[in-house]
Amino acid sequence: MVGGGVRQTLTLRRPDMDPTPRLFICHQHSGEDDQSRVCGGWAGCHDGDQLLALRVALAQGQITVETAEAIRDYTSPVPLFESGAEAAAHGLRDISNPGSAARRTMSKIVRVRPDVAYAPERPAG
Repeated sequence: MVGGGVRQTLTLRRPDMDPTPRLFICHQHSGEDDQSRVCGGWAGCHDGDQLLALRVALAQGQITVETAEAIRDYTSPVPLFESGAEAAAHGLRDISNPGSAARRTMSKIVRVRPDVAYAPERPAG
């Protein structure tokens, strides 16, 4: 699995149950990258008014009011999962034995994200 992806994917199920609520950052950039942004899928499949992480980030000055409103009101141009739980189930489905497409995607992420490590494991047998 890529980086902290399992923990982060699990927080999709109930984002406000994360004991340290934080914005779900897009996998294409590290959080320290000045091009980092919130994951469009996370913003689009959750009710932004219910995201504790969004309120915390705003209160701590991590984002501006305008950014918080943009995240809250975001509508994806492509279809998304109906819920974070559905997205998490999809993300975890083949986690112990990712297919070739998933391995290629993980390798792409590692190439652009120096903060992420991925050790491809071969299925036994």
